[in-house]
Amino acid sequence: MSHGFSRISTDNPLSVRLDWLVINNSTCSLKYADLTEKIIGVFYEVYNELGHGFLESTYAEAMIVALQQAGLSALREASVLVWFRGTKVGQYFADLLVADTILIELKAARGIEPAHEAQLLHYLRATEIEVGLLLNFGVRPQFRRLLFDNARKKIRENPCKSVAKVSA
Repeated sequence: MSHGFSRISTDNPLSVRLDWLVINNSTCSLKYADLTEKIIGVFYEVYNELGHGFLESTYAEAMIVALQQAGLSALREASVLVWFRGTKVGQYFADLLVADTILIELKAARGIEPAHEAQLLHYLRATEIEVGLLLNFGVRPQFRRLLFDNARKKIRENPCKSVAKVSA
């Protein structure tokens, strides 16, 4: 009897004895699933045509062409502003913004590293955009889909008082 889960094993040496439960796509809906699926398909098309070894800027231009040909609006170098206490303290540029909904960070690295994921999460945190894709045009194509819900982006107040304000 199926309960909407599939059991899979992993070849990760740290979890050889663990079985993972994965929810079937039919029972789980990811935020913007259709759009991210289309973008990932375009990513593989570009990778299959160009392969690895080019600069990120080359892949960015190719992705713009392929996304537009797939009927998606895409903006290169989308501005990401960072605010602190009502003051703009930084500005970054995400590689692509698709349909004003998905931030895309491109890499042409040996593999996806935690720093790459952190970069995309920071971009998501600084914007109202909740879903991001990290696309790596390395020796083998890789992608990560990251989510940062707007409800989690609310500024947390530190209940501790600053030591600098305590008089001796």
